[in-house]
Amino acid sequence: MEKNSYYIETYGCTSNKADSYIISSVLNKAGYFQKNLEDAEFVFINTCAVKQQTENKIKSRLRELYDRYKKEDHKYFIIAGCLPHIEDNYIDVVKKIMPNFSAIIDLDNLDEIPDILRDIKSGKKNLVIKSKGVIDKSKFLIEYPKSKITGIVPISSGCLGSCTYCCVKNARGRLNCYEPKNIIENVRHQLKQGIKQIYLTSQDCSTYRFENTKLVDLISNIVELDYNFFLRVGMLNPRFLVDEFEQLHSIFKFKKVYQFLHIPIQSGSDSVLKHMNRYYTISDIEEKLKILRKDFPLLTISTDIICGFPGESEEDFNQTIDLIKWLKPEILNVSKFTPRPGTKAKSMEQVDGKIIKNRSTILSNVFRESLTNINSKWRNWDGELLVLHQGFKENQAFGRNFAYKNIFIENFTGVFGSFVSARIYDVDGFNLFAELI
Repeated sequence: MEKNSYYIETYGCTSNKADSYIISSVLNKAGYFQKNLEDAEFVFINTCAVKQQTENKIKSRLRELYDRYKKEDHKYFIIAGCLPHIEDNYIDVVKKIMPNFSAIIDLDNLDEIPDILRDIKSGKKNLVIKSKGVIDKSKFLIEYPKSKITGIVPISSGCLGSCTYCCVKNARGRLNCYEPKNIIENVRHQLKQGIKQIYLTSQDCSTYRFENTKLVDLISNIVELDYNFFLRVGMLNPRFLVDEFEQLHSIFKFKKVYQFLHIPIQSGSDSVLKHMNRYYTISDIEEKLKILRKDFPLLTISTDIICGFPGESEEDFNQTIDLIKWLKPEILNVSKFTPRPGTKAKSMEQVDGKIIKNRSTILSNVFRESLTNINSKWRNWDGELLVLHQGFKENQAFGRNFAYKNIFIENFTGVFGSFVSARIYDVDGFNLFAELI
């Protein structure tokens, strides 16, 4: 092990990835340097808890790390992220799995980490560090390796929702929107490093409002920066379609903004949505989605569906199938419902696990069938692509166009991070294949 070295393992959403980048930037500035797991003195496990499957994976990983390193007195483990904070007793759950932990930190004390590490090196153990209050994470200017092309900028934390199935609210808390000037400066700082694709992230980007600045105002200022880049807006609550449609419509008109909409509808049944505390109806959002698809015919839509929410009937599920057949999203994330700690849904009448698994399979098959011809409209399209990384084959690269499409570029020998002109000559389900022109 090398002194003052660290390693970070990250699970979960883009916000968690942003937190890990912030931790890394804070530590680098304080004189620490990154190493691999085996050689690092400090090991950060940035946890997620949104699904039971993810929680199980992280618990297994913590047990594995404990068994491997429990006899090493000078290797220090710091547990970050949501998992320890989704319910009052979950800090104790983590303690039992990894009794040799050095610190469990909160979600808003990332700037205190160098002080925490000094305390650990002075001999303090089993620290549980609560943050003094919420912080503006966009003020941390993230530094990337020279080869990095994609950057992440957090715009808020927490949310205004009260979804009955979600435990993340317990960890992330109420909505805290970050200052526009800090966000814009962070974007500029990343673009100066050669970043060509920026992800704006939060638990719900649609709720962003800082004093008189709305999401569309923030994005308008970002795209005015004199750099060539694409901007991806993170997850938006479907209620945004109903309450702030003009704002969303204006956002997609900006040339640098990906025409990509991640809108987690969660169910096609109004009855289920009501029990989820999702405050919209399917007819409300269908009307707005029709307009979006008409005005932006190449818009890429991604949505999330929970199969087997408590009380979901066969009719409720059939309504979800009808929604997906009508919507034909380009991306569908299907989750099998599992009751999460500290949520109202945990105490509701549960659907049988076999039924949930079957419904998940049926919905996934419906989606796969819808992909057969979904991208045929892209054949012979030509335009600008951002080349991101190596493809599956030699001299093949992967990139995206303005609609955030998966595009594989043949015979590419150029530089990743460059913008190129290409023509799509073949379509295979979700993937498009292009040649340089």
